[in-house]
Amino acid sequence: MSKKLCLLCVIIALITGCDNTYFPKPRGYFRIDLPSKKYRLFDSIPFPYMFSYPEYTMIEPDKERADEPFWINIHYLPFDATLYLSYKKVKNNLNVYIDDAHTFVTKHIPKATGINENVYMNEPERVFGLIYNIEGADVASPMQFYLTDSTTHYVRGSLYFNNIPNNDSLAPVIEFIKQDIYYMFETFKWRK
Repeated sequence: MSKKLCLLCVIIALITGCDNTYFPKPRGYFRIDLPSKKYRLFDSIPFPYMFSYPEYTMIEPDKERADEPFWINIHYLPFDATLYLSYKKVKNNLNVYIDDAHTFVTKHIPKATGINENVYMNEPERVFGLIYNIEGADVASPMQFYLTDSTTHYVRGSLYFNNIPNNDSLAPVIEFIKQDIYYMFETFKWRK
């Protein structure tokens, strides 16, 4: 009899103790720790350009394009992302390179919710370009750009993450890397 009474008391306690309705928690993402911003100069001869880049990145030549000596990849190791930079010498064909950059950006239209173009100009250093901020949760490359002096040099860049695109959860990292890229623009110079 006492066992039944104890069991009844436990059941009553459990039922009366559950007056709050359970609501599932929304899906969350891991907290991302962002490193402090410190930069160093990429000034390697015979490269026809130089710029400042973050200390937490690693620069390596583009191994897939061995015949293109001035193509480099900037790896954002903490974020598993890469900024691909390709260089071309301009020989009365700048419009072809600019059209190519535009073509690469338009390939993102099916997944993009918006593409914002921003003109970049640094008259004293003769660095001019166009920056494409590509918005959308599933776009493969959230930022692409090109820089040129309009007569001799042309550099195209594109940022890619080495995972399935989910730019809503990567938004803080994307903004963090974009600040680094804008700083690169401010320090970008052509070698004379």
